[in-house]
Amino acid sequence: MVLVAVGAAFMSSLDLFVVNVAFDSISASLGVNQPGGPTAGDLSWILNAYAVTYAALLVPFGRLADRYGRKNIFVGGLLLFTLASVACALSGSVWVLVAFRVLQAAGAAAMTPTSLSILLAALPAERRMGGVRLWAATGAIAAAIGPSVGGVLTQFGWQWVFLINLPVGAALLVLALREVHEVRSDDEAGVPDLLGAVLFAGSVGLLALGLVKSPEWGWASGRTALVLELSLVLGVLFALRSMRHPSPVIHPALLRVNTFRWAIVTMVLFNVSFAINLLVGILWLQQIWGYSALQTGFAVAVGPVLVPVTAGLSHRFLPTARPARLITAGSLLMALSSLLLAISMGPKPAYLTAYLPAWLLGGVGVGLALPNLMAGATHDLAPQQAATGSGVVTMARQIGFVIGVSLLFAIVGEGIGLGAMDTFTTCFLVAAAVLVTASVTAFGMATRVRPHQVTFLGASAEHHHKRG
Repeated sequence: MVLVAVGAAFMSSLDLFVVNVAFDSISASLGVNQPGGPTAGDLSWILNAYAVTYAALLVPFGRLADRYGRKNIFVGGLLLFTLASVACALSGSVWVLVAFRVLQAAGAAAMTPTSLSILLAALPAERRMGGVRLWAATGAIAAAIGPSVGGVLTQFGWQWVFLINLPVGAALLVLALREVHEVRSDDEAGVPDLLGAVLFAGSVGLLALGLVKSPEWGWASGRTALVLELSLVLGVLFALRSMRHPSPVIHPALLRVNTFRWAIVTMVLFNVSFAINLLVGILWLQQIWGYSALQTGFAVAVGPVLVPVTAGLSHRFLPTARPARLITAGSLLMALSSLLLAISMGPKPAYLTAYLPAWLLGGVGVGLALPNLMAGATHDLAPQQAATGSGVVTMARQIGFVIGVSLLFAIVGEGIGLGAMDTFTTCFLVAAAVLVTASVTAFGMATRVRPHQVTFLGASAEHHHKRG
């Protein structure tokens, strides 16, 4: 049961990083920017559609699992994720691939909250804390090995970054059906606000569409204005519905908690820059320096390796430090990393002097900021709010990712390729500015994390234990 729960969480986390490395190969294979073919902005939806769907469905699926049984939702999500992965690999056009990415994200959203519940139910009380640490470690491990795994798989064709999920998913399904027992459902759990989830997804999706299409349509065009206005309208409708629905996607009471509210703002800003830095770095290595997907994967992997190392060291030597200070320090280090990339990256490959030092510095920054954002966000929430609060924090990460990818394509437009060096540099500068803003908003998280509440990867084990 532990293998099933942790394996499913790892598989869904790994997907983001392997697809990023394969992005350039997918672009070439599907004829992006060829006459009559899809545009680079169209390709961005391979990433954005997944993130928007995942963010919108994460909390509702968690509540559906409480009501109808966690094993049922988990197995259904795992099956959907696996089959959708195969369909992604067989896709012959951008929009078919995007459609199956939406289904894949829905499966991941069903797996994520239920996998932790299943894990905690499988373990005796004295071992649950270790189980939470193991489950939380999957994200960091996926980030560390994902780029190199993606690079290796892309050598055999970009389809393999999706096909690899078939044997893994099938094995986990067999184990889940045989070994996982149903966690008792709660008949009194409220039916989640699925219409609210649709409004939320529509609002974020239209915002991304307006940003991505702005270079083609023009910022002052009627189409851009209409799409952005519709995004705002759906966002307002979502907020109004959340205030009235008994089981909303985001409960208004959460946002009245000062620490949580500022953590959400900071999480969005931080991940806007994280998405920009990750994808621009990959595109620079492949399209300007001419790196293969394999070279790119190993070149990028060194930064994420430092994330769990930094998180562990900061937890050991700074156990009582205020999260706001560590998040501010991490954000500023990431901003400095972005500035160094903007200054040092040039047309000729210079990995050891131009890319590596800045990327390592960025890994340290992420290791300081992200775990403390995850732990600090739920610090002041009541125990019964912690599980939903953790889901909303994860939603905020995905929203930041969507906005970051969309901003990248708004800046670069359709000029991805050898001529995009100046606009890539601008993207790094924008990322640095957003990170400086995140370092300021982090001060709103005026709280202190007790040493026993933070795992070495920053997950709030106490809250997850109560949830279990």
